[in-house]
Amino acid sequence: MRTRRGWMAVGLAPVLALLSIGGGGTAAATKDKAILQLKWVAQAQFAGYYAAKEKGYYDAAGLDLTVRPGGPDIIPEQVVAGGGAQFGIDWLPSLLSAREEGTPLVNIAQVFQYSGMREIAFKSTGIKTVNDLRGKKVAVWFGGNEFELLATLDKYHINRDRDLTLVKQPFDMNLLINHQVAAAAAMTYNEYHQVLEAGVNPSDLVVIDFNREGTAMLEDGVFATEPWLRDAGHKGIAARMLRASFQGWIYCRDHPADCVEFVLKQDATGVMT
Repeated sequence: MRTRRGWMAVGLAPVLALLSIGGGGTAAATKDKAILQLKWVAQAQFAGYYAAKEKGYYDAAGLDLTVRPGGPDIIPEQVVAGGGAQFGIDWLPSLLSAREEGTPLVNIAQVFQYSGMREIAFKSTGIKTVNDLRGKKVAVWFGGNEFELLATLDKYHINRDRDLTLVKQPFDMNLLINHQVAAAAAMTYNEYHQVLEAGVNPSDLVVIDFNREGTAMLEDGVFATEPWLRDAGHKGIAARMLRASFQGWIYCRDHPADCVEFVLKQDATGVMT
């Protein structure tokens, strides 16, 4: 079995593959406080922000930035809209849904350029393609994380209510590993490797890639509220925060082993895989 450090290193590579990053960066003189609310708990998904913090890029940009972890009961859009943070991270479909409901949020940087979400199944279920999901129990996370799967079902004219059973997936892979569902959602940088760590051979799995299906949606982006951004000073804070964050991601691109350590440092429980 791989160590936590080994799995984190494996998980960081697919995260970096989701990015489109260049270079550059300048420092600012004024130090401003701000909070970045993450979508989920510390993992490779947020390595660039932890790197920017550890390497002093936010400090150099004149920012005292707190990177706040998320969790199953934390909705970044609600936190930012309520003034609990100046910046948030979430997937674009969730942000669009919030805007449709009247929440004045703006995506100010699209960080991930590709989807890291997959639907995976054991080959023993007989599933080979999306069409084979018909009549099966299919697990997915709700709360805005289900849109890619739903779009894929629509593409294949699979009725989500009549043609299969959608199951609310907890934030682990036990339903799939214990064969309680035929397919389950997994991120390339997290849950997929949880399944492998449980002793499953990759050759025993079928992976449905929404990028290949043409139904993938943009995932992690940085957002803020329109009213907050109307202030010229706040726009400057946002620009500095983004510049420093991308410096962090560039550092992870060039020094992945260091970034594994930065992420593991955030895990006080020692259970991160």
